[in-house]
Amino acid sequence: MLKIIIPTTLLIPTIWLSSKKWMWFNATFNSLLIASVSLNLLMLPSELMISLNKYMGLDYVSSPLLVLTCWLLPLMILASQNHLKDSPLGRQQMYISMLTMLQIMLIMAFSSTELILFYITFEATLIPTLIIITRWGNQTERLNAGTYFLFYTLAGSLPLLVSLLLLSSNMGSLSINMIATSPEMYMMTTTSKLMWFGCLTAFMVKMPLYGAHLWLPKAHVEAPVAGSMILAAVLLKLGGYGIIRVTMLFTPLVELSYPFIILALWGVLMTGLVCMRQTDLKSLIAYSSVSHMGLVVAAALIQTPWSFTGAILLMISHGLISSSLFCLANTNYERTHSRTMVLARGLQTILPLMATWWLISNLSNLALPPTTNLWGELMIMMSLFNWSPWTILMTGLGTLVTAAYTLYMFLMTQRGQLPSHLKISSPTFTREHCLMAMHLFPMMLLMLKPEVISGGFS
Repeated sequence: MLKIIIPTTLLIPTIWLSSKKWMWFNATFNSLLIASVSLNLLMLPSELMISLNKYMGLDYVSSPLLVLTCWLLPLMILASQNHLKDSPLGRQQMYISMLTMLQIMLIMAFSSTELILFYITFEATLIPTLIIITRWGNQTERLNAGTYFLFYTLAGSLPLLVSLLLLSSNMGSLSINMIATSPEMYMMTTTSKLMWFGCLTAFMVKMPLYGAHLWLPKAHVEAPVAGSMILAAVLLKLGGYGIIRVTMLFTPLVELSYPFIILALWGVLMTGLVCMRQTDLKSLIAYSSVSHMGLVVAAALIQTPWSFTGAILLMISHGLISSSLFCLANTNYERTHSRTMVLARGLQTILPLMATWWLISNLSNLALPPTTNLWGELMIMMSLFNWSPWTILMTGLGTLVTAAYTLYMFLMTQRGQLPSHLKISSPTFTREHCLMAMHLFPMMLLMLKPEVISGGFS
């Protein structure tokens, strides 16, 4: 674990001490080395949790998310080069330093075994993300988006802090291992129910649950490409990871979860229908993330081994695919300077290889067999159906709507008559193809062995 945290921390002085000529190369190469070393963490032995010290540990739930976090840093640096090429050196260094700091916070969040350390690192991710959105965002609304992001997250996190302090005074410890082995809490008192609700509120807002999701499309649309990638791929997964961790600590409280499960499944359908009406490409991809995360929330709350496995599978595969879709949206934006899909259609004729990446990403997004998205969604749908047969109505309709808006996105951006103002646009770069390959090849390899990221439940 230290062989990931220490090199990631040393990336910051490397960035600031490198010359302008070598800075991007050094940052990309070293972060790629860290990502390659992190792949070892997927090969865990069969123990429940490997403790590195009394505050940090790794198990089958956290290791896939940790590897995804490490894998994303070189991709974000690659994706941001064109966005920052005209900025002064100091700003470029600050931008990559913010991404590196965010990675350090996320590594600590996913590997912490103390709930209070998890809370501190969970909140600390807010600061670099806020700076990235408000300082390097593309549009004039970025301060508004940053305010939404800050206050939604803070308002959701305060009940979590109060609940953790209450839990600490009741149990004398906030260690995940300690609480898991202690006698089950008697959860039927009103105080215990409020504590359970407080613990989940922060994660529901972070996921986000439908109803608390208004900050997400704003933050995604205004953020630079790396901000959108890290938000979609990892920061939303912090919510899912938190729900899985916290629900495993409490006795099964499915009765209290009913409203949230209904809201999550309703959100799958509603955000899918909202996607059908979007004209803004980044907004469409952001709303599709809310739809996919609704399934993860429902799966994590019914607390069965199959649903947990499906949730982790879907989180990892959605992380790679939504990040690749934001990269593709950014390549379009850099050529057309517009996110409106009607103004940037027919791109297949001038960028045919990029259209192939679009097709693979879209087919994975709509859960075509044999992608890992399909395994995740199928496991969640089957466990929900086992829990209540009525849920098949919502999940089935949600799947149909997902297929419809994904195909709509592909047809609107790639097919049709090419507008005359796009006929003289720059060709695609090797950097962009390398970026897309590094997103989609791991996805294709995971199809061969999905149990690597299945969370060890099944």
